[in-house]
Amino acid sequence: MEQIIEYFAHIPSLHRSLILAGGIAFFWLLEGIIPLMLFQYHKWKHAGLNFFFTFTTMIVNFCLAFILVKTSEIISTQKFGVLYLFEMPVWLFMILGVMGLDLIGAYLVHWAEHKVRIMWRFHLIHHTDTHVDTTTANRHHPGESVFRFLFTLAGVVILGTPIWVIMIYQSLSVIFSQFNHANISLPERLDKILSYVIVSPNMHKVHHHYMQPYTDSNYGNIFAIWDRIFGTFMYLPFDQIKYGIDTHPKPEENAHLGNLLEMPFQKYRKPTTNGE
Repeated sequence: MEQIIEYFAHIPSLHRSLILAGGIAFFWLLEGIIPLMLFQYHKWKHAGLNFFFTFTTMIVNFCLAFILVKTSEIISTQKFGVLYLFEMPVWLFMILGVMGLDLIGAYLVHWAEHKVRIMWRFHLIHHTDTHVDTTTANRHHPGESVFRFLFTLAGVVILGTPIWVIMIYQSLSVIFSQFNHANISLPERLDKILSYVIVSPNMHKVHHHYMQPYTDSNYGNIFAIWDRIFGTFMYLPFDQIKYGIDTHPKPEENAHLGNLLEMPFQKYRKPTTNGE
């Protein structure tokens, strides 16, 4: 356990980059072997657009990382936060820390992005992807990256998580996001069993269905329990899922980088609930 703590407390930036790149490469290859849906698209062109947003997310997080590190250092040194209310073994401290950050930094911010209009304007770029694959995991407007950072920071303050727990959480978060967005077909029974514990591919694909109420469901990233606890879990057979968002149905506007960057500042379009 001490070796794990030491490694993640001082994890090199190169290793963090390799986790991101390695995950994309692995699931990219797996998509070619066991695809869930047979897309008729230029995969590299589609990936290139999403890679742009991957890099902007990395830049935003790099610029704000100092705030996260210093906050964690101060909070954990003072043993301030929910995690310090009771004595517990290190392994339990780690698990609860990761779960807490997943709740606040992934589930709650995702829920808020669907409920608060200004946040939704930035988040909808993620939903405009009509060919959901592992590269979609990082298709986030730079403005949304700021929202997600702020919620993660709030989670660190509330929980009192030390930097090594944060690094474990962020590493898992990257891999799980790539996994549940990946265009891979798992045995239906296996996918269903996984969805009781972690967010499985079929579970998250429901969230990418093009209209409500399915769009406003299955917000989790790592742990599936949050959607079940808060009543936001929904099921839809994958053969009934249509990717995209009903307010922005035109393929040309959803594959144009300039338009995607401007989208949060364009006239608000009201979503439909009946697909019309």
